Amino acid sequence: MPDISQIDLAAILPFVGIGFAAQLVDGALGMAFGVICNVLLVAVVGVAPARASANVHIVETFTTAVSGISHALHGNIDRKLFVRLLIPGLIGGVTGAYVLTSIDGSVVKPFVLAYLVAMGIYLLIRGLMAAPQRGRAKIVAPIGLIGGFLDAVGGGGWGPMVTSNLLVQGVEPRRVVGTVNSVEFFLTLTVSAAFIYHLGLRDFATATLGLLVGGVAAAPLGAILAKRIPTRALLILVGAVLTITSTYGFVVAVLL
Repeated sequence: MPDISQIDLAAILPFVGIGFAAQLVDGALGMAFGVICNVLLVAVVGVAPARASANVHIVETFTTAVSGISHALHGNIDRKLFVRLLIPGLIGGVTGAYVLTSIDGSVVKPFVLAYLVAMGIYLLIRGLMAAPQRGRAKIVAPIGLIGGFLDAVGGGGWGPMVTSNLLVQGVEPRRVVGTVNSVEFFLTLTVSAAFIYHLGLRDFATATLGLLVGGVAAAPLGAILAKRIPTRALLILVGAVLTITSTYGFVVAVLL
């Protein structure tokens, strides 16, 4: 483990802020922590994609644990939906970790991001133009499988894929956010173990420590926001965040 006495506080503080902001958004909207942090580590810090995804998932093991407990305390979890998402998500996550450490998964990434952009625009329009209609989730297992796979491959993607699709099916937004965040703890724990198996366990970098501190600090606040934000406003916010982050990722994936 790193020597805490040698950590440069000036260097770690920006990452604390980023981790706090990313987890605040993720806890409230059910997405964006992995996407924001992965983009930072790969594009700014220069970490290899597999290592960046491994670091983000290790951090998320802690942030999603706190977030999941907070959502449970605020009654934001649908138990039946939780069970239906869990196993497919774990299978997809382990498969994605294997693919990222052995095969180039960048070929499909632009197509996935284009799909998420469309989903974001749809949710944004739905929140702005029509009153949300409640419904039951009919398609769950395939979404969990794909979401887990994309999350491991892209260092983030569970929230955008699963949250957006469940919202489109009419599930109550706060229960979608709470359930998706809770399942994500088990997903990140499993994916982290798979990455450690393939890559080995190395010391946390300064960036990872900062993201961890900021993310854990913000996790309880996100659950409170998810419970208090009105349904229509939550749909609009999810749509906006999903559209912006996915569009950015799509442009980067296509041009670079």
